[in-house]
Amino acid sequence: MENHNSMAEMMEQIEESLKIPRRGSIVKGSIIQVNTDVIIVNIGYKSDGVIPRSEVTADSSMDLQKNFKEGDELDVFVVSHDNGEGNILLSLRKVNIDKDWEELENINEKDEPIMVNVTDSVNGGLIAFYKEIRGFIPASQLSDRFVKNLRPYVGQSLKVKVIEINKQKRRAVFSHKEYAILEKQAQREAFWKEIEVGKVVEGEVKRITNFGAFVDIGGMDGLVHVTEMSWGRIKPASEFVKVGDKVNVKIIDLNQAENKISLSIKQLTDEPWSQFEEKYSVDGVYEGKVVNLTDFGAFVELEPGIEGLVHVSHIAKEHVEKPADVLRVNQVVEVKILEYVSDEKKVKLSMKAVNEPVVEEVEAVEVEAETSETIESTEE
Repeated sequence: MENHNSMAEMMEQIEESLKIPRRGSIVKGSIIQVNTDVIIVNIGYKSDGVIPRSEVTADSSMDLQKNFKEGDELDVFVVSHDNGEGNILLSLRKVNIDKDWEELENINEKDEPIMVNVTDSVNGGLIAFYKEIRGFIPASQLSDRFVKNLRPYVGQSLKVKVIEINKQKRRAVFSHKEYAILEKQAQREAFWKEIEVGKVVEGEVKRITNFGAFVDIGGMDGLVHVTEMSWGRIKPASEFVKVGDKVNVKIIDLNQAENKISLSIKQLTDEPWSQFEEKYSVDGVYEGKVVNLTDFGAFVELEPGIEGLVHVSHIAKEHVEKPADVLRVNQVVEVKILEYVSDEKKVKLSMKAVNEPVVEEVEAVEVEAETSETIESTEE
């Protein structure tokens, strides 16, 4: 009886050994469990097979439980008979990658486009996957212009063509340039159909020069000239905006033939002089800022776009030789409005008249004349 049992056990062991999948072979299996980082597969052997995440896909963000279900049939590659825990180590990638290389070679021969997923930026380009094939997109093959910052491409899906492929060396190089140019052309065509003078749009400041700022308003750059930054005095554009700022701009001119767009920030608000009489009145006292000094007086800004002159004789009660002797640019001062000429957009201001009325020289002459006449009349 013992011999019979021993013989049966031996035959069973031999049978089991014959069932052991050969390393390097591809076998069929059925998924019996899916976890976040591993898939358990029944391959018809006494030990289960395991596929760790790294052998499922190169996409580290893939949700295994969404993409694989119990009962799914798979072709798997046998990596080893023991993964260290008594299970057979399997790979799905090693099965798929060979199929993917064959597919990519056929695509390359036909010169057809493919979609790749960008996973990382490295020196000189991007790492991008076509299914399980790791490829490279040189920075020079991303656009018709030099691309300095590659990080925004990470996580994107890009349309590319294969420009180099070597299955033996596992090397694949892709190019997105052709499609980037086509996308830009389509974007421009759509842009010119929608855009119009007078429209207000949001944009991002991309570049600042000594004559203005270039703002991206949806794939096209427009220029906000320094004269269109503010109603106030002309200053360098860098004093109003900086690269990366989100700004609202008004489109004031378009030239599709030359791809030129003129923008304005100041025209989003009313021209200050148009509301002068609503905000200010003659004999009113207001706060202003000294913006320029000359030999004959000081120009004081009541608000951006509205300046008035304080003549040197109206700076102080005491005699002032030069305005620069008692005032400095950017100094905040109180001024009284003496006169406003709307047609000429001119305002006459006084600092010394803030606390007491000013008798104009012409008025003083008239008073003297009247006094002289009275005296003469009395003497007669």
